[in-house]
Amino acid sequence: MHRRLIAPGALAASLMLAIPASAADYSPGAPGIGDPYYPAYGNGGYDVSHYDLRLKYQPESDKLEGTATLLATTTQDLSRFNLDFLLDVSEVRVNGARASFTTSGEHELEITPKTPLPKGTAVTVVVRYSGVPSSKEAYGFTSWHRTPDGGVGANEPEAAWWWFPSNDHPLDKATYDVSVAVPDGTQAISNGTLQSATSRLGWTRYNWRSNKPQATYLATLAVGRFDVTTGTSESGIPIVNAYSKDLGDNYGAARASIERTGEIADWLAEYFGPYPFNALGGYVPNLTTTGYALETQTRPFYSPRQFANGTNVSVVVHELAHQWYGDYVSVAGWKDIWVNEGFARYAQWLWSEHEGEGTAQEIADYVYASHPADDAFWTVKPGDPGPENQFHIAVYDRGALALQALRNEIGDEAFFAILKGWPKQYAHGNATVGDFLRYAEKVSGQPLAALFDTWLYQASKPSEPAAREASIAPRSATTPAQPKSWKKIAQTNSVHEH
Repeated sequence: MHRRLIAPGALAASLMLAIPASAADYSPGAPGIGDPYYPAYGNGGYDVSHYDLRLKYQPESDKLEGTATLLATTTQDLSRFNLDFLLDVSEVRVNGARASFTTSGEHELEITPKTPLPKGTAVTVVVRYSGVPSSKEAYGFTSWHRTPDGGVGANEPEAAWWWFPSNDHPLDKATYDVSVAVPDGTQAISNGTLQSATSRLGWTRYNWRSNKPQATYLATLAVGRFDVTTGTSESGIPIVNAYSKDLGDNYGAARASIERTGEIADWLAEYFGPYPFNALGGYVPNLTTTGYALETQTRPFYSPRQFANGTNVSVVVHELAHQWYGDYVSVAGWKDIWVNEGFARYAQWLWSEHEGEGTAQEIADYVYASHPADDAFWTVKPGDPGPENQFHIAVYDRGALALQALRNEIGDEAFFAILKGWPKQYAHGNATVGDFLRYAEKVSGQPLAALFDTWLYQASKPSEPAAREASIAPRSATTPAQPKSWKKIAQTNSVHEH
């Protein structure tokens, strides 16, 4: 028998590790994740890895019942934590034990577990809830849209509050299982792959799965009567598209545009690298109250108004480009929106070039010449537009101009290497405008801070030399038109893409 000798310092360290934190060491998680544009969005103290949503929705009354199970890990010694949510909660359990809860602010659900949670603890949170999403507002708006045959959850930068409790910020991405029971004859559309659809007692339950990290605002739910088409892209990605049966004159144009999803995704992969998810598609509900499109992960949402003037393949290009720039790599903060929108707009310009309808340089010259120096367009700074201008047209068009200026500065070889390498560099994560600047400098081997400052951060029109040749006159019969799309400031009803 041998006695093991332990050094005094090692013994002290082991005893320290064995001593649990005192009650005084535990504190509430922050009611916001730290985004300067939206201080109350998201929450601190934990990180969600998976959402399991089991829902039942009645289209006639817009009543939604649900049980959300969140798998998370604490990032501090946690006495209390928040979820972002608006519907009525009947019960909360944390690791199987009933937890107390209350509401605060515009959209905060405050949960106090029976016992405090040490840092690094695996946590299972179960929330039972119900309510009428369309009856709930926060900050004077709703992100849940009623349709004649159901409802739709889709908006940016917030949509989850109206249908599931969450840590609602792109910094906390997770995988999803979404199971929705709806009356027979009605479909439930969500992200990812359809695992099963089974009918029982007059209800059909649809089970959707997103197996890659997904930001909360990119989760979507649409219930209604849809014509559903399925297929496979040439690269082997399964496609599910859904069109409301009540689109009227917009039906043909919507279908003629969105049925090209597989073709467009394969084409974009030549520029951005392999498609990052295992599902493709899009959906068009019978929604008349708004006009935008949104890059909901793997299955973008399109308002019927996007197709009111005929086919609009350009908007499909925009939303599919976001699958790399916005979904695969998400913003670290909402001020970094240029890393989403400037690139999706530039993809539209590349598509125009591909289709022989104007090169990216010609469109850049046209956009530059279309806005005189005293136009308010130039006062919006795409690199930090402020929450009031987050979806301003300048973030998109001036944002794309910045990319054309970068392309002219470093040449095609380095530019397209950056477009393809960037998504891989931050795969399934988050990044900032500053991260992109540093990456572009690394790949190109050139200092680019001055160029980025000129195009993204100055509230004035850049000089003509920086724009290369910006000499095209106002539009004539031979001048290439801008891609067919417009933006909106949040919660207005003008037609746009996100």
